[in-house]
Amino acid sequence: MEGIALTSPPKSPASGEPLYGGFTRFELELEFVTLLASPPYLSYLATTKLLQHPTFIAYLRYLLYWTEPRYVRYLSYPGPTLKALELLQQEDFRRDILRPEIVGRLAEGFLEGSLKT
Repeated sequence: MEGIALTSPPKSPASGEPLYGGFTRFELELEFVTLLASPPYLSYLATTKLLQHPTFIAYLRYLLYWTEPRYVRYLSYPGPTLKALELLQQEDFRRDILRPEIVGRLAEGFLEGSLKT
């Protein structure tokens, strides 16, 4: 996140914005937010204590722009991704995702939701 201004969402993918490691900020944020649809990844974030850092929590809040229709269309798994992003805004969830039974229930819920669409 260092060196990237996070005051507003990135422009569309073909906007000609600067590259970071060969990728646009849009591409990097899309890849990261897509990973949030994976309950084991959420557990990993909690295990590494990232979910306790105020800067990271602020970044998760910033990522709520993905709920806007013009960004949702780029998500591979919009239901699970947006639900995870919503849950990550809650302190209790950020703590509870360390518990294997929570990870399992979340995975089941995401799978069921994916099968319904």
